[in-house]
Amino acid sequence: MRRGNGRESHVLHDIGTRLKERRVAAGMSLREMAREADVSPSFLSQIENGKSQPSVATLFSFASILGVKIDELFDDAAGGASAPEVPVMEVGDGQERDPARIWNNSAYTNRISLIHPSHRAQIAVAHGVHWERLAATPETSCNFMKLVYEPGSTSTEGGETVVHDGYEYGYILSGEFEVTIGNEVFVLREGESIGFDCSIPHVFRNIGDVPVEGIWFIHGTHINGTPGHRPTA
Repeated sequence: MRRGNGRESHVLHDIGTRLKERRVAAGMSLREMAREADVSPSFLSQIENGKSQPSVATLFSFASILGVKIDELFDDAAGGASAPEVPVMEVGDGQERDPARIWNNSAYTNRISLIHPSHRAQIAVAHGVHWERLAATPETSCNFMKLVYEPGSTSTEGGETVVHDGYEYGYILSGEFEVTIGNEVFVLREGESIGFDCSIPHVFRNIGDVPVEGIWFIHGTHINGTPGHRPTA
């Protein structure tokens, strides 16, 4: 079994802390939320205390129950470090100015998200699945992420399919990614992409010997992580 490093332990604790904060703010007891999410109270307690990892489907379920975006459970500070400062050219010196500075001085400051690679909010979920948020905006129906699946990892506990509102779009950077949608099974490799209606039962799996990395965009009004009811091929 792959051992979690210090960074993963921090992320697990952060997810649990944020989950508990939002549960309490919503006025829900631990038992009530566990019942709605179809998990045991002890398991939810372990998640909130950073001792257990929720599956992707369970995270979606929690977010839906609490009425929040999935990335609101991410570690915004990525370990508490502040973003590195970058040099900024003066206007009129004939050289390109740093994009971050240009945006910060613009009328669009609150509508633009710029994230340095070392400061991306992350979630490490069960089965060796990692998410990195690539942009944070007020748009509650969108999630723009980099996915990393370790060899043999799947998107859900036991490989069951899930359904939810919206659409998903993905682009594979490396590895071999098996995507099951309904009764169709696709194997995606570097440079290949896919888009699909999330109301169709689906599940992902890394079938290769190296990590799968991909860029993923999920667009939908409410992501609820409801288990799929139709068997996959």
